[in-house]
Amino acid sequence: MAKVTVDAATCVGCGLCEQGCPEVFKVEGDGIAHVKTNSCDKHNLKEVAEQCPVTAIKIS
Repeated sequence: MAKVTVDAATCVGCGLCEQGCPEVFKVEGDGIAHVKTNSCDKHNLKEVAEQCPVTAIKIS
């Protein structure tokens, strides 16, 4: 299983990750994306991470 992390100091809360995979990402009230789970069968998490404009998402 992949390990998904969001660098809170870098995240700008644009919501592209949540739009790309709402099963894994959620932009909370603090304006930062949070990881709900580390797996998703519907979306390619590496592609979602590549869409992050500030490269705050890491998949390892």
